[in-house]
Amino acid sequence: MDQIKMVDLLGQHSAIREEIDSAIKSVIDSSAFIKGKPVQDFEQNLARYLGVKHVIGCANGTDALQIALMALGLEPGDEVLVPAFTYVATAEVIALLHLVPVMYDVNPRTFNTDGQASFEYIDELVTPKTKAIVPVHLFGQCSDMDAVKAVAEKYNLKIVEDCAQALGSDFRGTKAGCVGHIGCTSFFPTKNLGGMGDGGALFTNDDALAEKIMMIANHGQKVKYHHDLIGCNSRLDTLQAAVLDVKLKHLDEYLDSRRKAAATYTRLLKAFDPLERHVCTPVESDFSTHTYHQYTVIVKDREQEITQDTCTRDVLKGFLAERGIPSMIYYPLPLSDQAAFKGLARKREDFNQDAEDSLHNSEYLARHVLSLPMHTCLPEDQINKIVEAIKEFFRK
Repeated sequence: MDQIKMVDLLGQHSAIREEIDSAIKSVIDSSAFIKGKPVQDFEQNLARYLGVKHVIGCANGTDALQIALMALGLEPGDEVLVPAFTYVATAEVIALLHLVPVMYDVNPRTFNTDGQASFEYIDELVTPKTKAIVPVHLFGQCSDMDAVKAVAEKYNLKIVEDCAQALGSDFRGTKAGCVGHIGCTSFFPTKNLGGMGDGGALFTNDDALAEKIMMIANHGQKVKYHHDLIGCNSRLDTLQAAVLDVKLKHLDEYLDSRRKAAATYTRLLKAFDPLERHVCTPVESDFSTHTYHQYTVIVKDREQEITQDTCTRDVLKGFLAERGIPSMIYYPLPLSDQAAFKGLARKREDFNQDAEDSLHNSEYLARHVLSLPMHTCLPEDQINKIVEAIKEFFRK
């Protein structure tokens, strides 16, 4: 059996090497490395795939989030609602722009912005300075965008979707990133649609927002050397666009492979009765398809393994590593516990001194989630080996 990999990019690229080599050669032959025709071709093709009017490429997913917030015209001190359980970039750009991240809890089974867990304290979080909400479609499926839109309409908030981990998933028939005012994604190599380097994009159906986004990403200019806005320099380079355009043709195939691998994991894990008490497999929301950017389980604690500094999840991770099985913890700290946000972010207790901790789900998940190997070339025999190792652990 081949070595088990957390992600297998070589296997994915080997299957389409001739197509990619041809696309790269075409860019080299044209020497149009910046703003070459493949950039526009890819943006148009991705827009068709998503069913959205505008796709604007940029340098990476973090830039996409920053540009989106800049395009909304927010002022320093304005507040932006953001989940506490997500990657740092989602809140990092808020603080970078001298806005205030206001952190809310997530649903403990979907990891996302949905249900009572996310919104029961929303009235206490919103102030006259609250201007936007950034739902994150974590691990491959959409947040409840109906609930997000209801909150946004109630308080006149702008919606910026972070769909870096869920490109290709559908919310009630609409692609992730195309429900709110602006969608943002990353083309980091391990993403559902990944390049061979950094890249990102923004999506919108709003013509005026699209024009502003394009200007901001290009030094705030519409006409060369005439700078109407403070912008930045964030481009999707031609080589990455050419590679992504090739891989876009295979995206649905890639997503089907991920779903097939996830179904195998879930079937094998659920077939072992004792695991029901120890491992929670991913839940698929009824309003969203799941693309399984990650296959993330919740590992419940066994009393003999609980200490202040460790938990059953950590012990299992070490057990798997000893058997040559990689795994990852996304994310070991909620954003509210990150030193970088001390004094910069707010949560429910800051608005109501009588309130109890409102981020308990995020804190629980940070201690209990474990992501197993997941990629488009994951064979069933490797999944079997991984699950057998987990069974062995819990038989002890």
